[in-house]
Amino acid sequence: GAVVLGVSPDDQGSHADFRDKFELNFPLLVDTDHKVAEQYGAWREKNMYGKKSMGIQRSTFLIGADGVVKKVWKRVKVDGHDDQVLEALQSLTAKSS
Repeated sequence: GAVVLGVSPDDQGSHADFRDKFELNFPLLVDTDHKVAEQYGAWREKNMYGKKSMGIQRSTFLIGADGVVKKVWKRVKVDGHDDQVLEALQSLTAKSS
């Protein structure tokens, strides 16, 4: 099995709107001080149109039942990413069976 969580610095209201808009069936956790993002290396300097700022680098972390990060995807593109994660999860669970 697996547990899916989303984490971002947005507030609860923003998360609720996002979850409703995209019909998500998993929790979105609030990280307003971006401590979790920093610990996972997902709080990065961004450069948009020559303007630098700090923000979230969309990332996915596959964490095993032992609490160890098994796979990391950085700069995630949404289209097709769910299939990549599912394949890696199936591979991980097959190895642990």
